[in-house]
Amino acid sequence: MTALTLPAPDTTDTGRPPRLRHELRAIHALVHRDLLRLAGQPAHTALVLFQPVLYLLVLGGGLATLIPNASLGTGYQTYLFPGMLMMTVQTPAIMVGIRLITDRQSGYLRELLMAPVSRSALLLGSCAGGTLVAAAQGAVLLCLAGPVGLPYDPVLLLLLFGGMLLASFALTALALALAVSLRSPEIFHALLSLLMMPLLFLSGAFFPPASLPGWAQGLAALNPLAYGVDLLRRSIALRVPDQAAVGGIEWAGRQPPLALEAGLLLTVGLLTLLWAARRFSRPE
Repeated sequence: MTALTLPAPDTTDTGRPPRLRHELRAIHALVHRDLLRLAGQPAHTALVLFQPVLYLLVLGGGLATLIPNASLGTGYQTYLFPGMLMMTVQTPAIMVGIRLITDRQSGYLRELLMAPVSRSALLLGSCAGGTLVAAAQGAVLLCLAGPVGLPYDPVLLLLLFGGMLLASFALTALALALAVSLRSPEIFHALLSLLMMPLLFLSGAFFPPASLPGWAQGLAALNPLAYGVDLLRRSIALRVPDQAAVGGIEWAGRQPPLALEAGLLLTVGLLTLLWAARRFSRPE
């Protein structure tokens, strides 16, 4: 485990530690820990990227010859690309919740709680670190934009990275909210195995949500992954109109504005993180 040094009390003229400074330093230390872990585990990053790359090149390449472009508005690999970006950020975002549970069991979390900072700052640092790591791993997959038929347009890549950052934040906050509510890693893993693939299939990653049964379309409209995938797909359409994909999340037969989808992801992340921080603030 990467060593982590949280700020020690820093007495000033008043003899009291400056609260905000310590909170920010603690958040920075936790983010730095996660980035060091990412840099020191290239094999783990490669394994995280292996499955979405395999789906994109093998599954996407195979089905691209069978699914006509007219049915999706674009080639299948291009259609699949936003979904695979979302799959890439999903795994590291959820790993943040797993680490919180294992840190609690190993006693490492108790050591962190002894630092002169609030529990909310520790949770925020974990969320910020997990968000950046997930988005960074997703950014690696942007290198495949060319092979799937998209231009290496800096604005497009920036839009896709921004969408991944929002989705990573929402997913990391949801994982932390689940982790602070559970004590057992076995239950957490069981819930993940039960939810991860259904959420991905209901996100529109592999096929348009409009092709789902009516009851499943209702579930898709409640799925944060679906808004992340739709945000990325519509960002592509914004910069490359001839690659605009059909379908997407609809409310009463109409697609919500792009800015509203981004705002929903941000709101879900903030509200979930606030709820998790309130629950995490209770004594162990």
